[in-house]
Amino acid sequence: MTYVLDSAGMRDADTQACAKLGADALMKAAGIQIAAFVRARWPEGGRIVAFAGPGNNGGDGFAALAELDARYECIVYATTSPQPSPARVAAQERARDAGVATQPFPQTPDDAHAAVDGAALAIDALFGTGARLPIDASYAAALDVLDARERPVLAIDIPSGIDADTGAVAERAVRASFTIALAAAKPGLLIEAGRERVGELYVADIGIAPSILASHEHAYAALDDRAFLALLPKRSACGDKRAAGAPLVIAGSEQFPGAAALASRAAGRAGAGYVTLATAAAAAPAVRNHLLETVVVGISADDGPKQVVEDLLDMAKRSSAIAIGPGLALNQRAGEIVCGIIEQATLPIVADASALFHLAKHLDIARGKRIVITPHEGEFARLSGLGTIASGQRVARLREFVDRTGITTLLKGRDTLIYDGTTMHVNVTGTNALATAGSGDVLTGIIASLLSQGLSPLDAARCGAYWHGLAGQVCKRLRAVGTLAGDLPEALADALPSEREPNGLTRLF
Repeated sequence: MTYVLDSAGMRDADTQACAKLGADALMKAAGIQIAAFVRARWPEGGRIVAFAGPGNNGGDGFAALAELDARYECIVYATTSPQPSPARVAAQERARDAGVATQPFPQTPDDAHAAVDGAALAIDALFGTGARLPIDASYAAALDVLDARERPVLAIDIPSGIDADTGAVAERAVRASFTIALAAAKPGLLIEAGRERVGELYVADIGIAPSILASHEHAYAALDDRAFLALLPKRSACGDKRAAGAPLVIAGSEQFPGAAALASRAAGRAGAGYVTLATAAAAAPAVRNHLLETVVVGISADDGPKQVVEDLLDMAKRSSAIAIGPGLALNQRAGEIVCGIIEQATLPIVADASALFHLAKHLDIARGKRIVITPHEGEFARLSGLGTIASGQRVARLREFVDRTGITTLLKGRDTLIYDGTTMHVNVTGTNALATAGSGDVLTGIIASLLSQGLSPLDAARCGAYWHGLAGQVCKRLRAVGTLAGDLPEALADALPSEREPNGLTRLF
């Protein structure tokens, strides 16, 4: 499991671990993990340049280069520290004994560019989670050259210039190719705008006991591969098709039959054993041509909304979860059907797309229900009643909405957030290949399937978002451009990560 700790929680965890193991042991362990990563990525060696700040983050830089062998020409450009910690002093001594050269910290742009000229890798070991924004102007030259658009850059713990708790980015901040967070991920690595500058994110085990990490309040959480696999439902060896998951998908219209097909296909590919689709009668023939394994029931346009709700609730008696919204109409009749189902159904529900349009004026009917809604930012602006989300306000706005309404919500985006009023879950998978029409319908189907297999709305949402993101990554590897939503359900099985023992580094994205 990957822990996510804010800066205060991480400081306290460090203090507890240092009391048991010693700060020098933790710093050496960090150096070993970082050096192992460097050797794996640059096995031929090369010139490695680190910029070390005055604190223990700078000490981690020394500790890492001390572990590299003669294939690497290692140089640390270090600031002076009036009172370096004993652990940092020990790391500097190990680095010196290993042949690492120490140079004065560059103060001008020309000096900073000369320092990284020809380097195979530049390391940001300036501040870690201890940074206070904005960063002092004396570091400007170093911050400017630590730019992954010009050369590979590895940030230790967090790229300098990013607020570890909020993800806010200073006017000058490092843009990393890779970030190795020590012991736990930090919220600022996972949420925008900081996430954009993290590059590939890894969490290194440096010996802090899981019991220490788990003992702190966790305002944020994130799944990794092992936690995702542990959460994913396992099909019983002796269960029948309905016991394997029987979602009822209420979706589609004559104009948007594809949304119904995508959600239903995804529900089946995510493990449900018996998928029923209730769709507009005018859309049913087209949908049946694409869904040979799904039971497709047509809803007559002549039936009144009360009758339709009664019929759907009767179907739901043989189902174990409901998905509602993709491709439905926006007229009053559809609204009465959506609200009738959400108000009267006792099954867990995932609501998306058109259902959110109708639910926006009737949020009270969802309070206390086993429901998760999955809006994108535009839909959320309408649902919340507070308009467009300003930059840097996604977390605050989502907290306010869920605390006010009691509705578990998955807010889609580059940093998809899932919140139920307790912990803010941040999804770490995904790719821009998911920015395609119908991708959200697939996510709805996956979540419906997981609900039908017994997961809670919160767990189905975070597990579904993680799997959906993995599928998008598989599709992008297979097709550099042109991923379609219909590709995603077919990639779900291949996207499942393998069971592997951790080797000290866990990749999050």
